Amino acid sequence: MKKICLILLLSPLFNLAQQTNKLAVYTFEEVEKLYQQHPKPLLVFVYTDWCKICFGMKNTTFKNEQIIKILNANFYVIFLNAETKNEIAFFGKSFKNSTAGIHDLTNILASKNKQIGYPTTVIVNKDLSIELQFQGFLKSTKLKSVLESFLIKNNK
Repeated sequence: MKKICLILLLSPLFNLAQQTNKLAVYTFEEVEKLYQQHPKPLLVFVYTDWCKICFGMKNTTFKNEQIIKILNANFYVIFLNAETKNEIAFFGKSFKNSTAGIHDLTNILASKNKQIGYPTTVIVNKDLSIELQFQGFLKSTKLKSVLESFLIKNNK
């Protein structure tokens, strides 16, 4: 009986520890509000529901504790489903799914040499300009190196 009581008393602490290791993911609308109070660069992960590589990256790279720590401290993270039907308002502009099932924001953020590959990881600087863009799977070590280089370059 004492063990059960101890487990029940300690379980909120374990939940709290797990929550601090969770990646904070926002919507474009949430980022717009947060950005006005505290500007930070954005990391936008463009994916599709059918993309197995995207699914793999979500479940490995974005679950890595070092990546989570860097992203939560220095970036606003947005996961953008490239095929979403939802209209997205961002800094006074409205974006929708209008081109062959691809969302307007996908065309803006993930297009490289007029081609879109999934997944695409995009870093948008504090001036809201695309600074870096990577198509394909990024391992945790590669993404960590990219993030750290970006932060050093931008004096964060």
